[in-house]
Amino acid sequence: MTTLSEMPSHRTARRPGRLPGARPRRRAVGIAAAVAAACLLAVPLAPAPPAEADAAPAAATPVRTAPHNAAAAVRAAAAAEICDIHCDARDPGTAAGDRVPVTAAVHGRTLRLHVSDPDVMGWGSIEGGRPGDEVWLDRSFDGGKTWASGSRLGATTVPAGSTGWRTQMYNVDDWANAGVGALRACGKAGDRAEIACTGWARNDRNAGSRSTAAATALMMLWDRDTGLFETNGWWTGANALTAVIDNARISGMGSYRYAIAQTYDKNVNARDGQFRNEYLDDTGWWGLAWVAAYDLTGDSRYLSTARADADHMRAYWTTKCGGGVQWNTGIAYKNAITNELYVQLNAALHNRIPGDTTYLQRAQEGWDWFEASGMINSGNLVNDGLNDSCANNGEPTWTYNQGVVLGALTELHRATGDAELLETARDLADASTGSTYLNPGGILREVNEGEDCSSDGASFKGAYVRGLGRLNAYLADRPYGAYLDRQADAAYANDRDALGMYGPHWAGPLVRPATGHGCQQGALDLMNAAEAG
Repeated sequence: MTTLSEMPSHRTARRPGRLPGARPRRRAVGIAAAVAAACLLAVPLAPAPPAEADAAPAAATPVRTAPHNAAAAVRAAAAAEICDIHCDARDPGTAAGDRVPVTAAVHGRTLRLHVSDPDVMGWGSIEGGRPGDEVWLDRSFDGGKTWASGSRLGATTVPAGSTGWRTQMYNVDDWANAGVGALRACGKAGDRAEIACTGWARNDRNAGSRSTAAATALMMLWDRDTGLFETNGWWTGANALTAVIDNARISGMGSYRYAIAQTYDKNVNARDGQFRNEYLDDTGWWGLAWVAAYDLTGDSRYLSTARADADHMRAYWTTKCGGGVQWNTGIAYKNAITNELYVQLNAALHNRIPGDTTYLQRAQEGWDWFEASGMINSGNLVNDGLNDSCANNGEPTWTYNQGVVLGALTELHRATGDAELLETARDLADASTGSTYLNPGGILREVNEGEDCSSDGASFKGAYVRGLGRLNAYLADRPYGAYLDRQADAAYANDRDALGMYGPHWAGPLVRPATGHGCQQGALDLMNAAEAG
């Protein structure tokens, strides 16, 4: 048997649902227009409860200070001033709090990032040094990927006669421009070239629970110019937006609702319009995102787009293999994910359109075909699709194929009341939650799980727990609540950094790839599902 360590990573593995020899799938989207971000009307939540908070380092040794007008103090080139509760460059002596989430060392000196949660600001300090040592802040609005607009904030040097010093306080966020920020403290010994920086961290605004903290971290990766998420993945962007919308619904925190309309307005005319393109599964993901947006906002344009998406998918229901929607407008392959999404989207539309019969008929027909197709194997796990002979192709049992079907059956049961649908859903959920192949050591792991967060596969586990969570919340006995809690506890303890960002391995160890939003989307889906259950 091939072990997980022997399996190829998602960097090299064939994308699930792609036929051998099929042309590479394009996932990046270039949106030329850059529209000014809307003002974010955020109401900060209460700080996270102590049991959920990161353990802070030991309190810093007080540094010797000099008068504010000390001649040794120098300032970096002025960055654009940001004002929130207070404006940038505020005296740390006025801080209402002092939490130290991260530290670093350089040539015997200690660098500390201080955060005043009540002020939503932070400052940096250096101690154990000599006059001439430097300390400053960097500020980033993309999760620490870049900081050109906030480099060397408050740069200053240790004054004569002192062994330490600190910067002024700077805001973490730029709420007026929908900027979800992070700070780090950097510094160097005065006689050395080496620079050290702490990790990135932020205040506890909009982080009153595990799920809202994960949502806030994900929104650091939202691109204000494109209305998509980091790396501008198309279908993964639909999943990330869905996770943010679900969080607003489940947690009651609506601080990031602005992303819904901006994503829609910036992208509704992209590709084939109305969030349609040649990949029918992509269209299904977006259709479900707009159903979620409609549920949260009541804006009928989102439901209209979801209908357009469902109709687009229906146009590629063919007679090959007796029915089903093909994966791509130009490729006749019948796969699981496209048809699971098709059933869920049509059932969801029926449940929201008074007097509908068309979408219900399509959903029921889609499920009847899927159930009889053979894609559900003898172990009640769903393989990737059908081969040219219309038989189960034996391709991997990707986690998202085990979860989306649960959301589909939940919606279809809501539409029909057919008890057999819930019985089938329980059978499938029991199989996937009990699979030692998918859950080595009891914690979910993607097939061929890699080290990156930008591949398609990085989003799969999130889609799985989203579907499982919806089924669990729908069932009176909440049979999968303990499973979801176990996953959430493991990821929170073993796969999270000081910024609230998650890596690909919920069981650990923590790996923070340089790019990609898929891991964070998956973690948010997980925290949402655990909280809802």
